[in-house]
Amino acid sequence: MPKITPPLSDTQIRKAKPKEKTYTITDGAGMYIEIAPTGSKIWRMSFKQANGKTNRLTFGPYPTVTIVEAREKRAEVRKLLINGFDPSVQKKKEKNLKQSSQVNTFEEVAWDWFKVKVEPTSLSHSKRTKAYLMNDLIPYLGKFPIADIKAVELLECLRKIESRVNNRGKLITETANRVRTLMSGLWCYAIQTGKADRDIAQDLKGALRKHVGVNFSHIDDAQLLGELMRDIDRYEGNSATKAALQLLPLVFARPGELRQAKWADVNLDTQEWRYVVTKTNSDHIVPLSDQAVEIIRSMKPLTGNGTYIFSVGSGIRPLSDGTMNKALKLLGYSSDVIQPHGFRHTAATALAEELGWDENKIDQQLSHKRGGVKGMYQKAKYLKDRREMMQMWATYLYSLKDSNMVSDLHRLCA
Repeated sequence: MPKITPPLSDTQIRKAKPKEKTYTITDGAGMYIEIAPTGSKIWRMSFKQANGKTNRLTFGPYPTVTIVEAREKRAEVRKLLINGFDPSVQKKKEKNLKQSSQVNTFEEVAWDWFKVKVEPTSLSHSKRTKAYLMNDLIPYLGKFPIADIKAVELLECLRKIESRVNNRGKLITETANRVRTLMSGLWCYAIQTGKADRDIAQDLKGALRKHVGVNFSHIDDAQLLGELMRDIDRYEGNSATKAALQLLPLVFARPGELRQAKWADVNLDTQEWRYVVTKTNSDHIVPLSDQAVEIIRSMKPLTGNGTYIFSVGSGIRPLSDGTMNKALKLLGYSSDVIQPHGFRHTAATALAEELGWDENKIDQQLSHKRGGVKGMYQKAKYLKDRREMMQMWATYLYSLKDSNMVSDLHRLCA
């Protein structure tokens, strides 16, 4: 077993007499008190840098710096080391800060931005952003003038986030990219309020691993998907946009097809939506879950006398391209995290990997192109199973929305 160093006491330090040569008595975890021939007693701490070299810090003279204060400083250094930061570099930054007459630290500007720009948004977005600031950014950047922070220093914080894994053991690259986008918003606010000159977060675009599917960003994490569903329910913009966003995850159609869905193509009694897929020029049937029918029915009083279900006017013209993407961004979900088209990837992955559905039935529901004459007559293939699958998928999504954690997906969706 490793030798455990007993902590020092005030009595031991006071009674320690000077000798001909400087010597030390240790308090453990790299910290010790150095006693010089002159009788001075200095707190110091040794630590290993990332390159393997040993370095040391000075905490100050005893008894000006008490045992308690020295141990607090040691704890701060150990936290920096655990998170991959060099304490000696951090100390130099703090020293420069004290010598600087500048104000407007990162922490001051961050909380000002948070109050003005973030707090008025959804509760979950506000809560997440606050956690990022408190846990991942302010402990390392908070004391420094925001105008003096360099892109590489912000990148160092983002790399720490990027290196973490979720409960499935996957890197949380979407979170790191989301925080970078948030920081771009913070720096833009700093520029607008005269506290910074340029957006350093913009310089980091592409510096992190990009969290995307084959073509579109999507969400694989069940807990984040549940948060998104709750945030959509709290959307305070246009009613048609909100309803379209609520329906899109349930049916995972192409966003353009959903925007241009017509009342004439929907039968709420048989719970079906039939239309021609523009990409493949083929007929397609979307079985509508009970939840999907309820959302569509809620639009009847608003657009029921017009052509389009999701319309900015009384059904006269459909929502414009990009409307749903803009709404997601207003909710705090940048295109690095999720795009409307990404719900197709999210559904396909979860239906196969979490809920155990056959990929042929999922593929049919996604209306992927099938070659030859056979592909022209498959619109009703697996329809009975797909009805069951779509209802299970809707139930699964609503279970995520109603709970932060899902322990037994098959039981909840039965």
